[in-house]
Amino acid sequence: MAAPNLLYGRFLFVIWLAMAAAACQSSTTTSSDVTTVGASSRTVPSKSRASKVVAVQPKGSSRYFIEFRSRYAYTYGHTYVVFGTLDSRGKMVNPEVAGLAPKSDDPSIYMAGHMVPVEASTGWTDGDLEPEYMSAYWRVPLSASEYRTVVAYIRKLQASSPVWHASLYNCNAFVGDIARSMGYKTPFHWLLPQEYVTKLRQMNGGPNAIGWTRPGDGSSSGKSAAR
Repeated sequence: MAAPNLLYGRFLFVIWLAMAAAACQSSTTTSSDVTTVGASSRTVPSKSRASKVVAVQPKGSSRYFIEFRSRYAYTYGHTYVVFGTLDSRGKMVNPEVAGLAPKSDDPSIYMAGHMVPVEASTGWTDGDLEPEYMSAYWRVPLSASEYRTVVAYIRKLQASSPVWHASLYNCNAFVGDIARSMGYKTPFHWLLPQEYVTKLRQMNGGPNAIGWTRPGDGSSSGKSAAR
């Protein structure tokens, strides 16, 4: 019976790896050309801040917003939120970013995060505001008071989320905490980022939701924003 037990154990390990593959990873970056976008957020290169992504806002809607996003990367992708204000044309003005990712760019640290929790960053990562890397989004207009409440929660979450784990607490789980704080239903966090954001929008946004999902899985786009 030893051989069947060994095969069964290996089978369970493969299943665990498959579930971990639905977590997300992203790399951080630094630049000499940066602009600070919040006390608890990472700095964003000025070339990235002028995102060309514009969603049509209903007339009379608030200038405040939060956007749940996913983007492509060399591995699973990344899920995060972008928040701030919009100008009269619906373009973001100095947006802030919050998300959970391994803090180190060392691939061995990222791989270790599939087995044990590793130190995390909770702000901007490379490619978050580049529209060509975005795979899905859902934008929610907010009143001034709603915006203040959401931002206060994000700051608190950033301060209390020091570690990342591919399957236990990944970027989907981090974003899901933000969504639930706003009263939204959330998918389980063992999904690919694009699928997670798409399902989040479908579960809560209704037929008139402001959002989009890139057709296909992105494998043919040649786009990669992280390792």
